[in-house]
Amino acid sequence: MISLAIAEPHYLIVEGLKSIASAVNFFNLCGIANDKTELDEIIRMHKPKVLIMDYACDSFSIEDLRMVKSLSPDTNILALTHHVSQSTINLALKSGVCSHVLKDCGKEEIIEAIEATSKEQSFFCSKVLDTLSAAEDEYKKESTEFSRALCDGLKISDREIQIIRMIAEGYSNKEIADKLFLSTHTVNTHRKNIMSKLGVNNTAGIVLFAVKENIISPNKFLFSAG
Repeated sequence: MISLAIAEPHYLIVEGLKSIASAVNFFNLCGIANDKTELDEIIRMHKPKVLIMDYACDSFSIEDLRMVKSLSPDTNILALTHHVSQSTINLALKSGVCSHVLKDCGKEEIIEAIEATSKEQSFFCSKVLDTLSAAEDEYKKESTEFSRALCDGLKISDREIQIIRMIAEGYSNKEIADKLFLSTHTVNTHRKNIMSKLGVNNTAGIVLFAVKENIISPNKFLFSAG
């Protein structure tokens, strides 16, 4: 069983999360907090495996993330918010958030996020990844070591180049996730974003791009006979 707690002041969001929790037989909802006082009580009493929390609403804050981790270090925090800035997400991650999704994510994605978070695996929905990647690319433009500009103006982040290289070398999504300490979902999202940017629809297209751009040497695919 995965013990869950919810820190969220809005009725409709709470009801939606309760519905999701009740639909999965190995989720056990142990408490719902509408404010800081209730959150403190629930964390002290239940020490849930996963806390689903909107740290960016009027009722909770970044400080409450730190409080949760102080009271219950083994509680893994899944942030569920509306769209927030890259700097806010980074601060939340530094304050104890394990995973981050937005409130317009679907049921299956939230379930997958809960399961990954319970295993201490980071899980980010595609929109959160886009926010982080956009800011990362903006920063990396200032450093040629951290940015790669292709001849057609396409921007590929350092992380995406790393994943392109590993895909071209034949690693599976799970193997890439294990080596980079990411969730398989996150790697799959990166793969989809890469394919969209490159305008390809299969692994072969990624491999051809990697060879063309010298991300991987063509010699990787030359094997000596015998």
